[in-house]
Amino acid sequence: MKDAIRSTAKALGPAGVLAVLWLVAPALLGFVLVANLSAASNWLETLGPAAPYVFALIFAVTSGLGILPTYAQAVVAGWVFGGTVGIFAALGGFVGGAIIGWAVARLVSSHRVEDAINRNSKARVIREALVGRGFWPTLGIVTLIRIPPNSPFALTNLAFAACGVGLFTHSIGAAVGMSPRTAIIVLLSAAAAASGAKDLQTFVVDGPGTWVLIGGVVTLIVVFGIITFIAERAISKATGTSRTAPTQK
Repeated sequence: MKDAIRSTAKALGPAGVLAVLWLVAPALLGFVLVANLSAASNWLETLGPAAPYVFALIFAVTSGLGILPTYAQAVVAGWVFGGTVGIFAALGGFVGGAIIGWAVARLVSSHRVEDAINRNSKARVIREALVGRGFWPTLGIVTLIRIPPNSPFALTNLAFAACGVGLFTHSIGAAVGMSPRTAIIVLLSAAAAASGAKDLQTFVVDGPGTWVLIGGVVTLIVVFGIITFIAERAISKATGTSRTAPTQK
């Protein structure tokens, strides 16, 4: 097992290092951003009419470089800009981030990941299911993979770019697939801000009550769970790889 991991890491090279960074950094820094929501909100409000555009640019760069997760920035969008403007600002941010992430991933991964995939028959089958069926099937699968909230943004950028998904397909799939879950987060955050709370901590402590808050969280989990289940079933049906992919190397 250790030899296999060492061999895989050596084969991936810089792409493997990037994957680890893009897995760890957003998970940690997302909590930092949410904890400092009030400070971020105050700063954005000083920018006046330019605030949504500056926010979208920051969103794009930080998510594209794998620094901040999209969910935390969607919370900021809803909190600061409300539902409608917040959704459009977040949309511009994560589509821009998808483009930047794809470009960085292509630059770093080069042909290392592609060579590693070619050496594994099961990985080749999965890649062919993703990019070997033409534009519309590929766009459909990319979109479906983007829908579940447990799909890590930066790592998915890396995976798509390394597997040969084109920039246009990648960007459209991100825009369509991520819009529903992003809109849900933005709208919930906007509703929390409308309560008059100065930050999320205040909303939790002085908000509508513990049981109402717990009910809202449970409802959100159930909704995301249903979305994830439907998307994964659709992906399995579209690719047909879950039971038919060969396992020999």
